[in-house]
Amino acid sequence: MVDPRDERVVPKNMNPRNGLLMEHVARYKFAGSFVWGRVLDIACGVGYGSEIILKGPGRWLVKEMIGLDSDSASIEYARRYYFHPKANFVLGDALDTNLHKSVGLFDSIISFETIEHLEQDEAFIENLKKVLKDDGLLIISTPLGQGRNKPCTCPFHFFQYTLEEFQKLLEKNFNEVEIFLQKDIVIEKPIPGKKYYLAVATCRK
Repeated sequence: MVDPRDERVVPKNMNPRNGLLMEHVARYKFAGSFVWGRVLDIACGVGYGSEIILKGPGRWLVKEMIGLDSDSASIEYARRYYFHPKANFVLGDALDTNLHKSVGLFDSIISFETIEHLEQDEAFIENLKKVLKDDGLLIISTPLGQGRNKPCTCPFHFFQYTLEEFQKLLEKNFNEVEIFLQKDIVIEKPIPGKKYYLAVATCRK
C-alpha cells in the first residue's frame, strides 16, 4: 500500500483540480514535448507520469518508457493501474552506480522533484549522466528555496537550492543547460520581476 503520509502524488486519490496534482501533471506534459526513444522516469512514484507521456501528442516518438522507484509499493501500484505496452516499472535505487547495467542507456530522462530528497546530490547527477546517451536529454526539476546549506522546513527534503545553485550544479555537469521556471501550471522562460517557486531544466552533455 502506498503510504499517504509521504510526498507521493497519487492522482486516483486526489481531486483532479488539486493544485499540487495540476502542477505535477503540467511538468509531465512539458516533458512530453521533449522526450523520445527510450525514456526513463527516475523516482517515478506511482507511475502516472508514464500515462501522461504515452497518451500525449509526442507518444509516437517514445519507443519504451521505464519507470524506476525505490518504493516497492509504488512500483506494484504503477504496474496495476498504469499498465501500457510500452511501459515497464522496475524497483531500483537512483544512486545505484550499476544502474546503467541493469536498465541500460536512455535517449531521454525525466527527474522530477528527486534531487532535493538525496543528500548525495552530486552523485545523483553523475549517475544520471551514466545512464544518459551521449546525444540524450535530461529534464530535471526541483523546488527553489533558501539554499543548499540553509535549514529546510520540509521534512522530506535535505535542502532546497537557490536558482543560482541549481543552475551552477547543472552547468558543471552538462554542456547545454536551459532553465525554465514554474508558477502554478505555467512553465516558462524566466520573466524579470516574476516570482517562481520551482525550476525545470533541460540538459544535454
